Amino acid sequence: MFALELKAELTGVTNLRPDDSQDNPFWYMFKVQCTSCRETHSNYVGVNRFETNEMSGSRGEANFVWKCKNCKRESSASIKAAPKPYEQSEPAKAQRIIEFDCRGLEFVEFKPEGDWLAEGLESGTKFTGIELVDGEWFDYDEKAGEEVSIKDITWEIRRA
Repeated sequence: MFALELKAELTGVTNLRPDDSQDNPFWYMFKVQCTSCRETHSNYVGVNRFETNEMSGSRGEANFVWKCKNCKRESSASIKAAPKPYEQSEPAKAQRIIEFDCRGLEFVEFKPEGDWLAEGLESGTKFTGIELVDGEWFDYDEKAGEEVSIKDITWEIRRA
């Protein structure tokens, strides 16, 4: 089991999470490495928790099935549950966002492409379409009358 952890400085917002629903699945973008030959795939690959792919030899299904170009082994990964929202905290601390069951592969790097959601800490204002690829986000909370932000973002993939 592996987990994607997020650590970020949230100002005026909380419940940061991927915009991930059955109607609008979030694509988690990872660099993937074969645990057999240690080859790392050069491109990012996308995994979403609503799509399943069959594994060869009728070994069931997984959210992501990958065949290493180097050693030709088939590997898979499945998302275990819905993502957990990242709660605002002082000081910022790493929190587990989502867990994966990886077989024969490891995710080695995460890219936060796609839309994220958050809520105003005091106001409850809903923020949508948040982009984190640049490593920070700024907006204004009309209800609270103050600037809100997400900064100092770090992503880590750990064994769960």
